[in-house]
Amino acid sequence: MALDLVSYDEGRRREGFTLLCGVDEVGRGPLAGPVVAAAVILDPCNVPEGVDDSKKLTSARRLALESEIRRSAISFGVAVVSPGEIDRINILQASLLAMKRAVAEMGQPPDFILVDGNKPIHVSIPQETVIGGDATSASIAAASILAKEYRDRLMAEYAARFPGYGFERNMGYPTKAHREAIKSLGPTPIHRKTFKGVREHLPADEVIGQMRLI
Repeated sequence: MALDLVSYDEGRRREGFTLLCGVDEVGRGPLAGPVVAAAVILDPCNVPEGVDDSKKLTSARRLALESEIRRSAISFGVAVVSPGEIDRINILQASLLAMKRAVAEMGQPPDFILVDGNKPIHVSIPQETVIGGDATSASIAAASILAKEYRDRLMAEYAARFPGYGFERNMGYPTKAHREAIKSLGPTPIHRKTFKGVREHLPADEVIGQMRLI
């Protein structure tokens, strides 16, 4: 675990915030599936070894750390915003909503929130936005791990329900194979109908409906 990630959080705790929460989301870029966010209050005396930006970790290490974080954290919450909601309110608002919901899911409310990115979430709790937060704060990194693992499991379940799209491999992201599957098989109910790469392959009546949403 990078010591600077822990020291960043410790700096905020020295300001008097004892229930410091990191919040992060995953799934802004895919053509299919939900946005998932997690919120985590780490126990400063029991931070799992190796917590880091989820993108820097192997899948096996992320899975092991997910279990350790869930076991040792003071509190955590995970929340989902569906593809339909994404289409209705846009991906940025959906990401912020997912993070707000994740905080609401926590059994122990935080007294300060570190939010990954440059947009605050709509809660009354004091907060700080941190660009590149999952590589800066241990709390945000822990949230990124929980969100990533939760979403990956959802996409694996969707792969069994909607075979042919490779969701278990691409997690809904716009790989060449995934784009070709949309062209040949058509979009599924979990595809984001307002996204380029999906909307041009919708039936005409659904396209009209989406035009009303935009």
